[in-house]
Amino acid sequence: MAKILIIDDDPSILTMLKRMLEKAGYEVDTASNGSEGLVRIESCLPDLLVTDIVMPEKEGLELILYLRKEKPGLKIVAISGGGRFNYEGYLTGAKLLGADLTFQKPLVHKEFIQAISDLLNT
Repeated sequence: MAKILIIDDDPSILTMLKRMLEKAGYEVDTASNGSEGLVRIESCLPDLLVTDIVMPEKEGLELILYLRKEKPGLKIVAISGGGRFNYEGYLTGAKLLGADLTFQKPLVHKEFIQAISDLLNT
């Protein structure tokens, strides 16, 4: 069973994604910001990371840049609702920094699960 870590500062998004991915058969852990997520990654390397972009403490773009250097094999999916700016800029930045996939919030559940499955080859 593939392990997925979700990092998002919105508790309702964390809960929704956790339930959706567990229902699809994945083992899921969560973190509420990038700093907490890095601790979880170091303690138990997941197969895939789903990270929000706009968060307190350590933002998603910063996290992606760091992880591409330190954990190059980790699959990364970036998600964003936009924050103060248009989400497209954040998601384009995430892709340029090494995210494997990007998605705009709100997520289309079926498309999101299928993309995760394809990325993990499950």
